[in-house]
Amino acid sequence: MAAGLTLNVGVATHVGRVREHNEDSAFAQAGVYVVADGMGGHAAGEVASRITADTLGELAGRDGLKVADFVGQIETANWRILAAAGQDPAKNGMATTVTGVALVTVGGSPHWAVLNLGDSRVYRYLDAALAQVTVDHSEVQELVDAGFLTDAEARVHPLRHTVTRSLGREPLPPVDTWVFPPCPGERFVVCSDGLTNEVGDDEIQAILGAGLDPQACADTLVERAVDNGGRDNVTVIVVELADYPAAEVDEDTTPRGMP
Repeated sequence: MAAGLTLNVGVATHVGRVREHNEDSAFAQAGVYVVADGMGGHAAGEVASRITADTLGELAGRDGLKVADFVGQIETANWRILAAAGQDPAKNGMATTVTGVALVTVGGSPHWAVLNLGDSRVYRYLDAALAQVTVDHSEVQELVDAGFLTDAEARVHPLRHTVTRSLGREPLPPVDTWVFPPCPGERFVVCSDGLTNEVGDDEIQAILGAGLDPQACADTLVERAVDNGGRDNVTVIVVELADYPAAEVDEDTTPRGMP
């Protein structure tokens, strides 16, 4: 992890009120913070999500990590999922979404890299404002983008759980990435859709701004999702950049895509 950065991290998960098993998996150590959501209705979704989180976790603490390394590890996870499914018919068809943020090196300095495949999300909280970094890969999001649905209608649409990209497919669909420099005081929320299906962005923003430490934030977000219905597994990672030498901060904090 880059020298001079002080990170505080909280992680929480809950099976919810409806599901019998928690198919979410997470990794949150040494500059790598990811959530994978085993897809409901697919065989062994919890296996696929665990393979993905563990595979990305192999990057933790690596010096000089590049965006291409982060994306390449997704390809490795996909190969491992397909290999595991090929060895056990009971796992055939297993799949998972994945989203996360990692510290990478760009131009010799630390940057954040966010990636996404599916409908789990990464949010960024900075200057008391919450912004969704990732874009859902779902049929409902495509309808919103085309102007056929509003955001409010999308939250209750019957296709809202139908994802259009995931791991466990051949070939692997394109992985979305965003890269931007760090900013002291910022927070990231990495979460499965068990949070966002139950807790609105305004509520997430209010919890992040309530003065709680990252672990208390993660716990509160998960508790709120369960209290609001808990119809799915819910997993939340909150990453806070508490300190970063001001002289090294890039003034341009606007997320930008990477090829």
